[in-house]
Amino acid sequence: MTGDGCGAELFREAHFEGLKAACAEDPEIWKIYANNFGPDGFRASIDGYVSNPRNRTFVLFERDEIAGMSSFLGIDEAHQVLEIGGTYCRPKFRGTDFNRRAKDMMLRRAFDCGIRRVEFRVDARNGRSQAAMKKLGAVREGVMRADRITWTGHIRDTVLFAILKDEYDA
Repeated sequence: MTGDGCGAELFREAHFEGLKAACAEDPEIWKIYANNFGPDGFRASIDGYVSNPRNRTFVLFERDEIAGMSSFLGIDEAHQVLEIGGTYCRPKFRGTDFNRRAKDMMLRRAFDCGIRRVEFRVDARNGRSQAAMKKLGAVREGVMRADRITWTGHIRDTVLFAILKDEYDA
């Protein structure tokens, strides 16, 4: 997948060390994620994502440099719905337009492949991601209270955002 100066490749084992090192640049951030992609949890988390046949996990690139990761999660072709999640950008790419360009690339691919609704599920504690969803044009649909238990044992409230194909094309 390619976009405006960015790209994505399906995760494969050849990406393991580079992506693990990228995710280790901010070990504190994983405390507000459902899964631990930090140094101690990376292998189990990446294996869990890529072994699920309803997921597609991508390594994100800025030109030729690993910038982070993101996934299509819970792909439901029958209902034409998927979630974009598990997104992580290295600290040096935060506050730039990288996340926007990467999300646009992923949204375009999803909608071109017949998806009509893309969801984003954000930990209620993650203000940065919520602000990014609003900038992207996603609609905040509500809060799912006590939605999941994260890897730290925290019982998480999840803010649900979504973009419909017709809204994105408008």
